[in-house]
Amino acid sequence: MTNIKNAKILIIATDGFEQKELEVPRDSLRDKGAKVDVATPTGEEITGWDRTDWGQPAKADLKIADAKMDDYTALVIPGGVMNPDKLRVDEDAMKLVRDFLAAGKIVAAVCHGPWLLVQADALKGRQATSFKSIRKDLENAGAKWLDEEVVVDDGIITSRKPADLDAFVAKIVEEVEEGKHYRRKAA
Repeated sequence: MTNIKNAKILIIATDGFEQKELEVPRDSLRDKGAKVDVATPTGEEITGWDRTDWGQPAKADLKIADAKMDDYTALVIPGGVMNPDKLRVDEDAMKLVRDFLAAGKIVAAVCHGPWLLVQADALKGRQATSFKSIRKDLENAGAKWLDEEVVVDDGIITSRKPADLDAFVAKIVEEVEEGKHYRRKAA
C-alpha cells in the first residue's frame, strides 16, 4: 500500500489539453500530498483549451521521452480533443502508456484520454467510460462502455468529463492507496 503522500504521479499532455482535466487532478493530488509531474512532448510549457478557446498555460516538469515509468506510482491522461489525438500518435507517449499498463501501475484517463488506451490495445474485455462522442471507439476496441462518472477495471481508471473530476481524483487516490494491480491482459 502507498499513502498518497508518498505517491509520485505523472501527467502527460500537450497543447490543447482540456484545462480543468489537467489542472484539477494536478492541483488536487498535490494538495493531498502527492508529488505530481507534468510531462510534455518537448518538455516545454503547453497551452490548454478552455471549453471554446485557448486557455491558460501549464508548466512542464520534463519531456515525455525522459519520463521513466519506474519513477511513478500512476499515470494520468487528461482529455480534450486535441491533446489525446496528438499523444496517441506520439511514439514516446504511447511507449510510456504501454509501460505503465504492462507493469500493472495505475493508468487514469478522462474524457477523450481513453483514446490512448484504445491505441495501446488495453481495453478489450474491460469496462470503461469516456466522453460520449468516443463511446463507439472504446466499444470497437472491445470495451464494455458504461455511462458512469468513473469506472475502474484492474487499476485502469476512466472518467467522462470535467463534471466528474472530483470522483476521478478520489478514485485515483483510492487506487494508489490500494497498491499495485496484478492486471490481467486485455482479452
